Amino acid sequence: MKKHNLKNERIKRKFIRWLREADGCCEATIGNIEKAVLIYEEFTKVADFGSYSPDRAIDFKKYLKKREFRGKLISISTYYTYLRHLRKFFTWLTWQPGYKSKISHDSIDYLKIKEKEERMATQTSPRNYPSLEYVINLANSIDINSEIDQRDRALISFTLLSGMRDEAIVTLPLDCFNEENLIINQNPRAGVKTKFSKYILTSLFRFDEKLVEYVVDWVKYLKGKGFGSADPLFPRSKNKQGNDNLSFESATEIEPIFWQGTGRIREIFKRRSQAAGLPYFPPHTFRHLAVDLALKHCQTGEEIKAVSQNFGHEHIATTLSSYANYDSARLTEILKSINFSGKQSIHDDDKIEKIRKILLDK
Repeated sequence: MKKHNLKNERIKRKFIRWLREADGCCEATIGNIEKAVLIYEEFTKVADFGSYSPDRAIDFKKYLKKREFRGKLISISTYYTYLRHLRKFFTWLTWQPGYKSKISHDSIDYLKIKEKEERMATQTSPRNYPSLEYVINLANSIDINSEIDQRDRALISFTLLSGMRDEAIVTLPLDCFNEENLIINQNPRAGVKTKFSKYILTSLFRFDEKLVEYVVDWVKYLKGKGFGSADPLFPRSKNKQGNDNLSFESATEIEPIFWQGTGRIREIFKRRSQAAGLPYFPPHTFRHLAVDLALKHCQTGEEIKAVSQNFGHEHIATTLSSYANYDSARLTEILKSINFSGKQSIHDDDKIEKIRKILLDK
């Protein structure tokens, strides 16, 4: 098998440049698309992309279904994603000189999967996430003996109350949170890494006043310590070198430096849950809990829409399809609580109509 095809390499570089500069894809997405193209090249033994055909597409799908990852066949969702990325590449390729006459738009459809497979690949499964009681117990389990303890307690509380993604949390400057009105300004221009670099104005959910107090007290502490507006809301720990100059003592203090990546926040959640004798839940599951708690308290369509927007979703369907998926026990509990008696107040008809209108609003 040839390792390189110079013609392929040149067109791939051009494609990646288009993804980054014209299509606006993030680096993670670009990496995933590039991987799909590399797998296709592996299958064709680095044949010219111009040799693509419907028969080759069909054979590639058979090859892809036999592909393994860590000793197991790849999942149907991974299979679907690879083909979707590859369709994007070949669709772009049909616009390029030297390929227009070789690859027809119709032939790209052969990279699609069956409708039944697509439904299986795109359906969302209920996510296991903690309860509000769990979060309260986890936060209260931390004895405050240092700045690190205070930071971790506030971090756990903030992750639930904000419903923010962990990457946005670790890049959030102090000035982007107003502790007076509990509003968070997720501004990419200030360095906040939101999904798709979207500007999001978020209000802290008041699920528990004690958790809110932990967050507000932490912000006041940082400002009293002299932290500036551009310093991190959740700064990294300050490691001190031991007397032997060969080891590091356990950190008890913080320094005004942002964490690099989200690995550290997950370590904190894992360590604190172990210390409390509680099961570990990743930070992103707190976002699922926040959606569940917020939707549970909504009484009108306007409130549902506001909650969806608070999570940074343009469409309410995103909130409901990606996060409001319940396990069988919770689903049964909700359905049993619905009033099917037909008795409703004079205001219920108007409420139902508002909710229906917002749910159908795309």
